[in-house]
Amino acid sequence: MKVNELKKTRNIGIVAHIDAGKTTTTERILFYTGKLHRFGTVDEGTATMDWMEQEQERGITITSAATYCTWKDHSINIIDTPGHVDFTVEVERSMRVLDGLVVVFCAVGAVQPQTETVWRQADKYKIPRVIFVNKMDRTGADYRRCMDQIRKKFGVSVAPLTIPYFVEDKLAGVADLVKMQLEINDGECEEGRRWVPLPADLAGHAAVCRADLLETLSDFSDEIAEKYLDDAEISEKEIYAAVRRATIENRFAPVFCGTSAKDVGVQSLLDAVVRYLPSPLDVPAVSGVNNKTGEICVRHADDSEPFSALAFKIAREPHVGHITYLRVYSGSIKKNSRVYNAGIGKMDRVSRILRMHANRREDLDELSAGSIGAVIGLKTVGTGDTLSAENDPITLENITFPEPVISVSIEPEKKGDYQKMSAALHDLATEDPTFKSEINADLEQTIISGMGELHLEIITDRLKREFGVMTNTGRPKVAFKETAGKTVEAEGSYVKQSGGSGHFGKVLLRVAPLPPGDGFVFDNEVRRGEIPQEYFGSVQRGVEQALKKGVLGDYPVIDVHVTLLGGAFHEVDSNEQAFRIAASIAFRNALKKSGAILKEPIMKVEITVPEDYVGNVMQDISSRRGKLAEMETLPGNVRQISTFVPLSEMFGYSTIIRNRTQGRGSFSMEFHSYRKVPKSVSDEMVKKGA
Repeated sequence: MKVNELKKTRNIGIVAHIDAGKTTTTERILFYTGKLHRFGTVDEGTATMDWMEQEQERGITITSAATYCTWKDHSINIIDTPGHVDFTVEVERSMRVLDGLVVVFCAVGAVQPQTETVWRQADKYKIPRVIFVNKMDRTGADYRRCMDQIRKKFGVSVAPLTIPYFVEDKLAGVADLVKMQLEINDGECEEGRRWVPLPADLAGHAAVCRADLLETLSDFSDEIAEKYLDDAEISEKEIYAAVRRATIENRFAPVFCGTSAKDVGVQSLLDAVVRYLPSPLDVPAVSGVNNKTGEICVRHADDSEPFSALAFKIAREPHVGHITYLRVYSGSIKKNSRVYNAGIGKMDRVSRILRMHANRREDLDELSAGSIGAVIGLKTVGTGDTLSAENDPITLENITFPEPVISVSIEPEKKGDYQKMSAALHDLATEDPTFKSEINADLEQTIISGMGELHLEIITDRLKREFGVMTNTGRPKVAFKETAGKTVEAEGSYVKQSGGSGHFGKVLLRVAPLPPGDGFVFDNEVRRGEIPQEYFGSVQRGVEQALKKGVLGDYPVIDVHVTLLGGAFHEVDSNEQAFRIAASIAFRNALKKSGAILKEPIMKVEITVPEDYVGNVMQDISSRRGKLAEMETLPGNVRQISTFVPLSEMFGYSTIIRNRTQGRGSFSMEFHSYRKVPKSVSDEMVKKGA
């Protein structure tokens, strides 16, 4: 791709909390850019980007969908992501390959739980953002409150570049604070809008807002600051340049407003995408590890550099097999070419190259540096794998995914469908790294695990519709974890000597608890000569094996720091197996000695209810071991309650909240952290073997 084309390329994602209007916004963008000739709607199940049957029936986005469009000579690759917490994997893997984001907020709900999650994900990948406050026509919409919450919760500098204009409580257009003109929707005009002078009743407020914008930009631009203080004229071009620079540097997020469903403000948002979000040339070059030398090397968005790309999503298509979605960082890839899977060191072949438009495909001959596209034919590639040139291999940073928090047993209705079900579950796990399937040998059951009840419900529905396998599932089971209660030291030995070659290994470990989320850390402080260095790896592998099952209820062990302190060996009988088993025994002994603690997944639950039902709802939350985080009053005598509740107490809560609020309450939840289970509850669970 030529430099001029790259400068006019935008790889963006559209993210938000569920029901903020993400998919509707994408539909309007596609309409105004000429990709669609009629609007689709989420409520009617006709949205282009929500193409799965399950999405159309439920009115939610389940899988990220890729598309493309053009606006003012710019090419825009768009990924529309889910807003439901159960499908956060789709957001995570999309974030990894995007250059910019449109974050959609509901003007009534403001900052909601999943918005906080996607914002943190964007911070992790340092992605520049523009903000679109949607649904400004709704009762209770509050533009200023929304921006205040964004500043408070995210600590980011924001300022509006458009403000709403109402005529008799009806949203009639948005005022552009740079042009100082009013944008009105008009289907007769080429871009679906026209510009008119600011009405007299809006001009004064717009002038005040523009002054606030310039004052904010003064913090990021010396030129603007100097002219602002001198009360000199500041040109549109200077403002655009200052906003773009501050946005790309992640020091500022410009805010726009409108109502996608009523076609207000969408064109200004499109202008913002091409004007303020970065091209592949504006973001740092990607770096990775050279497979041959082990050195860190950099790849630029340039077709002349060695090929490198990241596979960020695998999707199954019934008629074509698996489609692999790629972000090409350097070089280019052509159809019928061979590529090198750097992760496993194998060559693979690309038979077709595609540009995706939701579930529709357009064949291409080539994907260039800076592009997002898809390929067919790869057999060895999984999510997060790096593809590169064989003679200059590189491994890019992989994608990390959260562990499942809920499990159910599953079996086919027809015994003859076991093999068919196993193959289908394997395909689904290949697509979705947060979905796991395994056979529990002790229970002789197939266990599937995911991010929530809805996640597993969608999986079983796909088994029926896509693979023709009817199944029965057991009661949901929470993914509890164990950890050490305190720092202890313990020994483990494995000695078998009965003539001939035997086994001899003795290990002394120190096991200490780590802060939540720190995972597993292994160190060694062995005094010289106690254990040969060649067995250190065996000790670590033995500990890692023991982490899979704790001592309270065979739950995985998390957040522990294990240090190898010493031990003993035999010149003849010591071997890797002996030290691996001894380490496993030592770790279990230490875990018991430490007073192992049971941990459970805690969900952040946000409940919206009318004032009259707050007491009723809070009483119920308390009975579920919930703890209040904060409570906020919303317009219309409505309360927004943020609480932390154990996942095990939240099954079936949608029915409970409806009953307790006469259908007027709603809630959303997302995984927050693992926390200690109260001793009384833990003792009861261990006693029951839950």
